[in-house]
Amino acid sequence: MSTIEQFGYRQELQRSLGFADLMIYGLIFMVPIAPFGIFGNVFSVSHGMVALAYVVGLVAMAFTALSYAQMARAFPMAGSVYTYAGRGIGAPVGFMAGWSILLDYILVPSLLYLVAGVAMNSFVPAIPVWAWLIAFVALNTVVNYLGIQMTARITRIMLVAELAVLAVFLVVGAVALAQGKAQTGALTPIFDSSGFTWSVVFAAASVAVLSFLGFDGISTLAEENREDARRLGRSMLAALGLAAVLFVVQTWVAALLTPGRDELIAGGDPSGNAFYATAEFAGGHWLSVLTAVATAVAWGFANSLVAQAATSRLLFAMARDRQLPSFLAKVDPRHKVPVNATLAVAAVSLILGVFMSGRANGVGELASLVNFGAMTAFLLLHVAVVVHYVVRRRSTNWWAHLVAPVIGFAVLVAVVVNQNVAAQWVGGLWLLVGLLLLGGSYLFGRKPVLPTEVK
Repeated sequence: MSTIEQFGYRQELQRSLGFADLMIYGLIFMVPIAPFGIFGNVFSVSHGMVALAYVVGLVAMAFTALSYAQMARAFPMAGSVYTYAGRGIGAPVGFMAGWSILLDYILVPSLLYLVAGVAMNSFVPAIPVWAWLIAFVALNTVVNYLGIQMTARITRIMLVAELAVLAVFLVVGAVALAQGKAQTGALTPIFDSSGFTWSVVFAAASVAVLSFLGFDGISTLAEENREDARRLGRSMLAALGLAAVLFVVQTWVAALLTPGRDELIAGGDPSGNAFYATAEFAGGHWLSVLTAVATAVAWGFANSLVAQAATSRLLFAMARDRQLPSFLAKVDPRHKVPVNATLAVAAVSLILGVFMSGRANGVGELASLVNFGAMTAFLLLHVAVVVHYVVRRRSTNWWAHLVAPVIGFAVLVAVVVNQNVAAQWVGGLWLLVGLLLLGGSYLFGRKPVLPTEVK
């Protein structure tokens, strides 16, 4: 098995995670019931073809997962796409990939805490959103500080709970359909000729893909994987495949039962309650409450727990390479976790979450920016596969090292082009800042250099 020492690093994190741990981590990061929270938005943008939006999102992420798997075999280190682009193309490109994915990773915990805080506040209005934010951030920070094994144990429990809630919804939904409560034809969630255009489909996929973000978080745990690097890639593909099946099935059932379809398509879902209204229509108020509370706990605790862990590993990897402040590379000697990076993520998540809670469409704005950062970084990942394997190593594995990355790149371009315009502008400004920082590093003689490149 490849070791990180050959790339100029010391093994500081604890190798304790197996294939099942990594796959479960990815599933929790994606959240098996993630569509609950954004169902209304995807329904509106897709003109009711929610299942189709998730299928297209799966295609985009499947090719990306294949590229991740190839690069994980070559470079079994923490850092995700930052490491792969840096090692596969060059340190400056790696910095920009890391800077792009930071827009995703840093904002994801804030988004999750905000969604959970708003949801819990709707049930217990006496406790403000900011108080829920503090509670969730504090709890997750303590669990992550206690070590990756503690995080892995907690995620297993949460995964079982989420799957149980999903099973209840699907059973009740199936009974409702059998009772004749369907609001549209059986194939409408996958194709509706009255509303179908490719721009509609890709625009919807740009929203739906938020549910898939997280499988890539597995790559940040490369230095805590105790098995062969190939298992890392396989765990990504397995987690992505299982999540996709769950997403398509639940959104198909929900789309068939959604009341007020025309109004939802025309007016959107500003309150974020479309799925819970559908659950109430299918099974009663108790099912609405169950799915809403499950969403709050899943996003605010389980998902944000692993998101904080993944983000801290990315900050750790970039700081270790002197591309971020060095204090973020400090590892706790007892728990073997990047302690300062973990605390930094907690602080940023809390500040951003509280700030965005005061904005009318804080959730939507954060979600759009998260997607832009991830998609941009994934584009560089596909390029890295081609450069590293085909250009440098003269690989003749044309499918894995050329055809699949090119297809994945093309699909992602279609998704990004059809994304929210505001997200494109703000995301573009973020990239511009990254380019200025990169230029400044060259100007002051601190150009990005990876350990094995040091002369």
